[in-house]
Amino acid sequence: MAETHVLFVEDDDVIREATQLALERDGFTVTAMPDGLAGLEAFRADRPDIALLDVMVPGLDGVSLCRRIRDESTVPVIMLSARADSIDVVLGLEAGADDYVTKPFDGAVLVARIRAVLRRFGHASGPDRAGAASAEPADAVEAVLRFGDLEVDTEGMEVRKGGENVALTPTEMRLLLEFSNAPGTVLSRDRLLERVWDYGWGGDTRVVDVHVQRLRGKIGQDRIETVRGFGYKLRG
Repeated sequence: MAETHVLFVEDDDVIREATQLALERDGFTVTAMPDGLAGLEAFRADRPDIALLDVMVPGLDGVSLCRRIRDESTVPVIMLSARADSIDVVLGLEAGADDYVTKPFDGAVLVARIRAVLRRFGHASGPDRAGAASAEPADAVEAVLRFGDLEVDTEGMEVRKGGENVALTPTEMRLLLEFSNAPGTVLSRDRLLERVWDYGWGGDTRVVDVHVQRLRGKIGQDRIETVRGFGYKLRG
């Protein structure tokens, strides 16, 4: 199997070079760029398997770069942010990022997060072969699940609302499958972090909240209900 190709956009020379070396030691192929415009060109030329983007880079900031990438591909994106409480974290997730890592980061933690994202995307080779097909839960029974005007095809990995196709990212698809596999059941944020984001440890629930908001915007604001203090549930 070909090595996983990582696009890494970081303007700090020391961090960029040290992280590139660390990732290459772990078997990744890395294209490292110092600014967002160069990163966008490299993405279009190389079509990497995953993009690792620092929020604060010159030319085209990481959030804008993430949005441009998401317009063209479902390739997984991890944002790097200097502060865990920064609004940039939420902006990056709203732009379409699948996860984020706070700087300074441990190399082993970064590698673990990259591999977790790739596992849930069913990584083979190339961004769009990491399709949502891998997201199908093992206990799915029916091929097409219906909730009002919403249809979830668990085999074809397609979603339709009112007969119209709805484009979801693989992470959004995995999230919807978790809800549709247990309609009416309240799913906690911790459970969703474990099942969708493959976190074997506590994670930032903002990742869940932002993705739920993005999913609501595509399938209907009232389809997923917030149960305060507990989590979310899909209306049947």
